[in-house]
Amino acid sequence: MGFPGTWMTESESVVYRVVPKCACSTIGQIMYYSDHGTFFDGDIHDAQDGLHKWALEHSQGPITRNVQGHRSYAFTCVRNPYTRILSSFFDKICGIQRNGRRYRGNLVPKLTYEYGIEVGGEDGKQEFDQIRSFRRFLLFARDTIRWRRPMEPDIHWSAMSGHVSTFIWNGGQYDKIFWTEQFNDGMQEVLDNIDTAHAVDLANIPRFNESEGHGPKRAHPVEDYFDDLSMHLVYEIYKQDFELFKYDFENPGNKMPIGEIDLDEVHAKLGE
Repeated sequence: MGFPGTWMTESESVVYRVVPKCACSTIGQIMYYSDHGTFFDGDIHDAQDGLHKWALEHSQGPITRNVQGHRSYAFTCVRNPYTRILSSFFDKICGIQRNGRRYRGNLVPKLTYEYGIEVGGEDGKQEFDQIRSFRRFLLFARDTIRWRRPMEPDIHWSAMSGHVSTFIWNGGQYDKIFWTEQFNDGMQEVLDNIDTAHAVDLANIPRFNESEGHGPKRAHPVEDYFDDLSMHLVYEIYKQDFELFKYDFENPGNKMPIGEIDLDEVHAKLGE
């Protein structure tokens, strides 16, 4: 299986396990900049060189040797499950992607037909009942994760613990897991623990939110999207994410963590 979703600087200064919808574009650009003194021109997910990625065949050997020998500082970044699934809905389901098309081709028509989901018209810009459509999307997301139908779960809404765990299963060990909600503090701790060819000043690094502007703006506070049933579905899907990464299940309006992440607990529970 190897190390899917793992990126590493070419200098091997640091290793990062990507978790979709958790500041991965910004983190990838920081890693690229730390080696080259410039940002990648475009979406860092499209970069074919300048950064080792497991998806690139020539990177698999260096990543495997580094991770299994724990030669470099390794980290990942997580996000509140409530805001992450909402972001996935507005970006991937309602939004037009950077190629000018809908995400995954016929996915949205299928959701419209089978789940009654609205997405704001052809361009995603018309008004629609966001709350009702999001709650129907949650049913779909649960069906994909629980029963793998009508399709396999997508990386953008599958549980963070699933992404984080593959790194551990194959011999990887995290030195740091930090929260998107306290990004600068967490990323600074990573930078303080590694040697980079080019200094990174987090205060002046732009946020590379590649999903920004893809879809309609969220019209309501986060908590308005989650009634009792929605909260139950979210807990069914993301129970381990709430527990391991210390987020507040009881209050969808509180995006901040409520405890400290215990790396020993994460390695023990996700390495089983």
